Amino acid sequence: MGLKHRVSAIARGLVTVAVLVGLGAVPSAQGAEPIVNTGAPVVAGEPVCRERLTATPGTWSPEPVAVDYQWLRDGAPIPDATAAAYRTDLDDLGRHLAVSVVATDSTGAQAFAVSAATGQVARADLAVEDRPVAAGVPRYTRTLTAAVPRLRPRADVVRYRWLRDDRPVAGARGRTYRLGVEDVGHRLRVQATVRREGYRTERLLSRSRTVLHLAPLRRTVTYHVETRGAVTANLAEFRRQTQETFDDARSWRATGTAFRQVPRGGEFTLVLAVAGAVPGFLSSCSATWSCRVGRYVIINQTRWATASPAWNAARRSVRDYRHLVVNHETGHWLGHGHLGCSGSGPAPVMMQQSKGTGGCSFNPWPLPAERWVRR
Repeated sequence: MGLKHRVSAIARGLVTVAVLVGLGAVPSAQGAEPIVNTGAPVVAGEPVCRERLTATPGTWSPEPVAVDYQWLRDGAPIPDATAAAYRTDLDDLGRHLAVSVVATDSTGAQAFAVSAATGQVARADLAVEDRPVAAGVPRYTRTLTAAVPRLRPRADVVRYRWLRDDRPVAGARGRTYRLGVEDVGHRLRVQATVRREGYRTERLLSRSRTVLHLAPLRRTVTYHVETRGAVTANLAEFRRQTQETFDDARSWRATGTAFRQVPRGGEFTLVLAVAGAVPGFLSSCSATWSCRVGRYVIINQTRWATASPAWNAARRSVRDYRHLVVNHETGHWLGHGHLGCSGSGPAPVMMQQSKGTGGCSFNPWPLPAERWVRR
């Protein structure tokens, strides 16, 4: 029988006992001193998938002896693992490894010993050379693209998720992400989840980037709020919602113009007026609609509360109508006149949509073609 087969036979026959007692011996030739293991074999290296482990044979008496190795997985011999070194693989994950050493002296007498078992073989760590990057201009309507993280070894699978202020954006799981109005002013980044067989799954984050408005800030307009007549609407809500309209990335802010509310004065006055008070600003102003006269941007309380018949017939929300009326009347203050409808597509915000759209769809925001300022 060859030495390799003798080693395997000994390991299979005695490994259970060896694991329990740590060593064993085969009687030596008559009159020869028996071989004794005086120091157990040792496994060196980290018990991690795809890492190299090495065995030292321990110490034996008397010397010299020849040694042969058999690697064990949870106490059972690993086929063909009979070298002093062993590279772990997927079959070893979660298992304990050890090495059995058979010592043979010049007379052919043998003894064996088994090392202490390693801890459970763990998944390896991917080496991260470059983390993901959210590449592109972080500006409303632009698209960011996740640059693939550089890893060693390369990942088998990379999946992406976009985060706004470190919270997942619903449905945003592609490599690219188009920046929307809800992203403006918030921090956006991409998370790459990388997987490779035998390695720990990693979740890598790019640096966060603050999303900017469509146009850089060129001008800040100040305004203050007044009322006319016995206003019953919630004035605090009026102040808050009109400022929300001005701050929205789809509003006149897209031209580079910002609006800031001040306690008094300012460049124009935003007025919430009861219907009967609207004609008091100018005879051509109707009690039915909102109006703009000089520095006054006048919002009709009835329209603010209930929208308009045409708007409601289209089943559009009152909140969107409020965006429309503030954008429309402020647009007049900015120097924009009334516009018509081309017959299809979104209506211009400077169209009198309160009365109808003539075939276009209702739209509370300035169109790209309207985003210019005369003042």
